[in-house]
Amino acid sequence: MATLRATRPRNDPGQYDDLAAQWWDPRGGFAMLHWLAEARAALVPRADRPGAVLVDLGCGAGLLAPHVAGKGYHHVGVDLTASALRQAREHGVTAVRGDVAHVPLADGCADVVAAGEILEHVTDLPAVVAQACRLLRPGGLLVIDTIAATALARVVAVTLAERLPGGPPPGIHDPALFVDRSELVRECARHGVDLQIWGVRPSLVDAVRSWPRVRMVRVPTTAVLFQGAGRRR
Repeated sequence: MATLRATRPRNDPGQYDDLAAQWWDPRGGFAMLHWLAEARAALVPRADRPGAVLVDLGCGAGLLAPHVAGKGYHHVGVDLTASALRQAREHGVTAVRGDVAHVPLADGCADVVAAGEILEHVTDLPAVVAQACRLLRPGGLLVIDTIAATALARVVAVTLAERLPGGPPPGIHDPALFVDRSELVRECARHGVDLQIWGVRPSLVDAVRSWPRVRMVRVPTTAVLFQGAGRRR
């Protein structure tokens, strides 16, 4: 894997255009996003009705698509980056260019909303959570994964991970935007979703034996990387 260098300010969306060729390279700068997409998809059940819709917030180039194909959903992806959306379309995603804080889709349109590796990039977490919950029909499922707002996460997800194979490209995260877990759970509850969260990390065994295919495994702490799921009341 080629060494990547930060050329823009942290969390600058322009980085995704700069790194457009990396999206589908399993050994590239977005390697961990492949691992997380597979783990996120494992939380998505098979559709329970014809015409079910999965809305993928911050879909990027559609890395979730291969893992939910065959589950019976119409996969709609929302993202701001046109170069990523073009690739998402090539993988069967109905691409919608839009801000996850102002999603141009109807209330209650989704059976599942996935918000994977996007919450740690937004400046208004309550607004994005409100949008994600608004999109869900009653009984619909929200699934998330993101990075916790802790000192440990700053060290692990930025200082260390940006230097490791499979870790995030340098500068892709601004640790000031990492997610307060209590606030996230509280905001979800305020909009009718009882979110349960748990910690995850890459399998160290897979990282040695199966690279670049690495599973995410659960861990006792949510202090670095965590997943969550909950249904709208």
